[in-house]
This record gives sequence, structure tokens and C-alpha cells, in this order.
Amino acid sequence: MHSQPLSTAATPAQPISDTADAALFLLPSRYEDRTRITPIGALLPGQRAVIEGEVQLAEVVYRRRRALLVRLSDGSGFLNLRFFYFSNAQVQGLARGTRIRCYGEPRRGPLGLEIVHPEYRRAGAQAEPLEAALTPVYPLTEGMTQGRLRQRIDRALRALDADEGRALDLLPAHIVTALQLPSLGAALRFVHHPPVGTSLEQLACYRQPAQQRLAFEELLAHQLSLQQLKQLIQSDPAAPLADAAGLERRFIAALPFALTGAQRRVLTEIDANLAADRPMVRLVQGDVGCGKTVVAAAAAARAIGSGGQAALMAPTELLAEQHHRALDAWFRPLGITVGLLTGSLPARTRRSVLEAAASGELQLLVGTHALFQEGVQLACLRLAIVDEQHRFGVQQRMQLKDKGAHDGLVPHQLIMTATPIPRTLAMTAYADLDVSVIDELPPGRTPVTTVVIAEEKRAGVVARIHAACNEGRQAYWVCPLIDESEELRCQAAEETAQTLMTALPGVRVDIVHGRMNSRDKAAAMAAFKSGKTQLLVATTVIEVGVDVPNASLMVIENAERMGLAQLHQLRGRVGRGAQQSSCVLLYRSPLSPMARSRLNTIRDSSDGFEIARRDLELRGPGEMLGTRQTGLAELRVADLIRDADLLPQVRDTAEQMLHEQSPYIAALRQRWIGGAEEYGRVG
Repeated sequence: MHSQPLSTAATPAQPISDTADAALFLLPSRYEDRTRITPIGALLPGQRAVIEGEVQLAEVVYRRRRALLVRLSDGSGFLNLRFFYFSNAQVQGLARGTRIRCYGEPRRGPLGLEIVHPEYRRAGAQAEPLEAALTPVYPLTEGMTQGRLRQRIDRALRALDADEGRALDLLPAHIVTALQLPSLGAALRFVHHPPVGTSLEQLACYRQPAQQRLAFEELLAHQLSLQQLKQLIQSDPAAPLADAAGLERRFIAALPFALTGAQRRVLTEIDANLAADRPMVRLVQGDVGCGKTVVAAAAAARAIGSGGQAALMAPTELLAEQHHRALDAWFRPLGITVGLLTGSLPARTRRSVLEAAASGELQLLVGTHALFQEGVQLACLRLAIVDEQHRFGVQQRMQLKDKGAHDGLVPHQLIMTATPIPRTLAMTAYADLDVSVIDELPPGRTPVTTVVIAEEKRAGVVARIHAACNEGRQAYWVCPLIDESEELRCQAAEETAQTLMTALPGVRVDIVHGRMNSRDKAAAMAAFKSGKTQLLVATTVIEVGVDVPNASLMVIENAERMGLAQLHQLRGRVGRGAQQSSCVLLYRSPLSPMARSRLNTIRDSSDGFEIARRDLELRGPGEMLGTRQTGLAELRVADLIRDADLLPQVRDTAEQMLHEQSPYIAALRQRWIGGAEEYGRVG
């Protein structure tokens, strides 16, 4: 590859034109090698290639469907071309003795190797020369062909050449030089027209310097945007929470257990933020069962002890109800009133809760999305807590924050997630947040043994549940995710419960799912927690928040349909007591390679961070982190796993550019994010 000049841009310049700029940054999704002719005898199935040969035979055949078969030879072997859509003119143009050049993907057919509907043209003395570079294949929009798109991009490249690429370079020259990256103009020319000899495998892995330049710039644009969002949030004043009443200390002293070292460390980080006059925006991540809720409760105690209110937002009513019960049990002895606000509350109860929150009588309010709906007023919100961060958008967090804007002060924010991700990635994906990690489980948690069993052995699993219940233990049976329809999920749970009641005489079976009203769900969960119910059949609504130490067995049907993070969350519902616990993953054959990999990973590891790493590899960050909570979920070029080695330098460069108030920042954000940068704003 030719060495490329480094950027020498000293001042920001306007892009050549919006249209040209947009065309240049529509990057190929893959490449085709049309730079050389492959002998027919050397063709391999599935490997696209250019071939050239003489037509030996062309005939229209009538078998299952009408087709034109053309036999091509180049002296090294024979190949069939098959056309299902063709005209008489095509048949005549492919007469015996005609020399043609074609491109396509060979596959095994009934008469040997064949290419179905290849691209082709006449060859010979007057034939067009072979391509001088690899051929880019672009993602298409409606009404645009590859040919027209390539012409448009070639025009933009010619304009770029005339300008020598200066108008597009937005990275300061010293940064480009330090990173040993090509200029942006050189990088764009390379990715649109990789020269002959460039490895398709290397291009697919995105490790070429030109590709790294683009990935770096895109990651930098997102990092700058998130860090500016953080600056924007922290530009508002917040009330320092000194806890003159000493409520946090009294709360911790009253707990029936001691905090772990990791919990104490994270709480120290939180307390330092809460004591400042700038709003805390901190993410606490940790594995299932690490004790995030009690840390959040201690932070809430500090807010209440400082004369303010705290609010905790959960993604589901079931989880909100669980949090309310736990927090009420902890705070009631301390004289603190805890309220619950969900969408299914009766009108009279809802009105009473709203009045108490607005007057300040309710010091801690727990709820779902209902917390930031119109009509909800809090007298003095000092701390907003969000559980299961990946279920909410940044905008929803901001709306909850706005509920607490009072006397020119905004509340502190504490965000929790049980989806642990590698620290380097967390610092990039959550660049608008400070990150704390609870990396220690409380004592007494027993490891969960996980087994993977085929659906055909279901009867043995039912017998195992029968034995466990007869021994005084309890179990969960999680129903399959048949469809995105909540109605179908609930129907499946009800049918499964009926089947298990018949198969398990003497075992008390109950059911909980998302369509039940709050009272019935609470009654079902209370009966299970108290031990009255031995087997709880549920949809994935129990994924988070359920804590029943006596439940030591979980069965998950159709486990192959679920993601690693969800399986790990569900498994975390057992192993909360001293008894040996098990999780049975039932699957239906045949398994796809990805499903097999997921099930093997969850069987072989109980480390949430390792499982998260594998989940990222399998699904990518978009799905795992949530498509709405961060702009990084919509990366066009970069990949957080593949390009992890770039992330430390991306963060350092972003901090440097922000410190220097670089004039390039706005243009970089506009190029890679555009209007999407508004995801962090409310209004």
C-alpha cells in the first residue's frame, strides 16, 4: 500500500458541499475483487470471481421451471450459467463460439459448478479492461442502484482530489501525526477504491489504517458529544447533601447485614459526589445479586437526611413493587414514608400519592415511567435513582431530572444496571456518566449449577421439580418467549401452569405474568416468598427484582431464544440462600451456532462480566446497551469490540480537544451524528 501524507490542516474548513460530504461518508458494506480473471478450473463454491470463456452450448430447458443454460469453457474447465429470466435477444447473443466475461458466485448445481444470473458482457479484443481497484458494494436506498451510487461517489472523490482533501480534515494535524493515521482524504480514497492486492480478509476485519482513521473519527465524535452532554448536565447547580440528620449512618447501622467492601467503596464515591454543589451523574454497575439496591437506598437516606426527597424509577411494575416493599421495610423503622406510583394504581390511591409527593410528605417515591408523566410534582427532589439503565433512554432520565428542578437547583442522578460491561467499554458507552463497579458478591451466595437439557427430556426435569418441592424447596418455571406479543406470552404461561398442575399432584403451583393487575401479582409473589406456593410459573417479568432465598431451582423453557444477559439475569433469581441451587436450560433442536454458543457460555460461566463480554461479541453493543440510551448504539463504521484498542486514545483525544476548546468539535459531531446528537436533550 502506498504511504499517505498526514493531515496538515491548521484551521477548520467547511466541507466541500453537504451532498459531496454525505456521499463520501456512505461507506461500502463489502468489496468484490474484479481485478483479475480466475481460471474456471480453480473456482471454489461460494467464492465470487471474474471468469472469461467461450460459449460451448446455450439452450432453453423446461424442467421444474423454464431456464436458459449456457455452458462456458476456458480450457481449464467447464462452468454452467443459469438464467431464469431472459429474452430471445439474450439467447441469440449467447450463441456458440461467443466469448464472454462474467462475474458471480459459483455454487454446486445438478450438472457441476454453476452461477445463477451472473453479470456478464462480451469479451475479446474490444473488451473493457479489468477493474483497477476492488469494487465497493454499498448499502442501497430505494431508487438508487449500485452503478448510480458509484458514479455519485466518484464525482465527490474528484472534487476531493481538486481540493487535496483539506476541506474534510477536521482532526488537528498533531493528533493525526501522533496516531500515525492517514489523512481523511487519503482514507476515503482508499475505502472507496482499495488498490489491487488489498486483502479482502483484512478489509472485512477493518484493520487497514484508512479504516481505522474513520473508526477513530466516528468514536471521537460520539465521545465528544457524550462528554459535552455531561458538561451540560453538570453546568447546573445542585444542592450539596450534607445529611445533617445522620440518616445514612443510622440506615446502615440498622441493616441486618454488613455492607461488602465493594459496596462501601462505591458508597464513598457516591457520597463525595452528593456533597458537591454540582449534580452527580453516576452509573453503578454490578453483577446480579451484588447489592446495588441497598447502596442506592443509603444514597436516598443521605438525600432525605439533608431535607430533600428521593425517587427511584424501575422499568416494570413488578420490579417497582419489589423495590417499594424492600425500601418500606428498611425505612419505616426510621420514620421515613415510602410511596409507590405505577400506571395501574386506582385513581383514588394515585391522587393521594401525588398529593403527598407534591407536599413533601412522601420522602421516597418509587415508581415506573409514571414518575415523569404530566401532573407528577415533587416538592424537593434531591436524588433521582434509575434502575436497569439499559431499559430507559437518556431522554427519560433527563425528564425525571427536570421533575426535580426547584429554586434553580437540579437533583443528583444515580443510575444502576445489572448488565456489567468491561470498564473500557463502559467509560466509552457511558461517557456522560461517572462509573462505579460493585465487583463483590455478599457472603452466603451459593454458586448456581447450570445444565443444558434437550426438550425431549422434559419429563425428567418435571420429576426433579417434584423431588425438590417434596424436600421443602421452591422452584421457578420460566415460560418461553414465543412472540413479542405480551398476550401470547401470558397465554403460554397459563397453559404451562395447567400442564404442571396436572403433572405435579400435591405441589402448589401459582402463576405471575405482565398482564395481571398489581394486586394479583403482589399476592402471587407474596405467596411464593412466604413459601405457600412451591412452584411459580412466570414469563420473563421475573427477570429482575425477585428475591426468594428458599428458591433453589429454575427451569427456563426455550432458552435458545433468549440472550445471554437475560439468561444470566433469570438465573440470578436462584442461589440466594445457603442451599445448592440449579438452573435448567431447556432447548429445542436444532440449535443454531449462535444459540449453541450462548447456551455453552451461560453453562460454563457465572461471572457476569465474562458473560457480558461474550454477549457483546455475539450481539454487538447496540442490542446489549439499548438502542435509545446512547448514540454509540448507532455506530456506522466503528465497532466497540473490534476497535477496543482505539478507545483509550479516543478518550484522551476528546478530553484534549474539549480542554483546548477545539473549533473542530461541532463539525465532527455534525458529520458523524448530525441531528442524532439531540438524543441527550429534552424539550
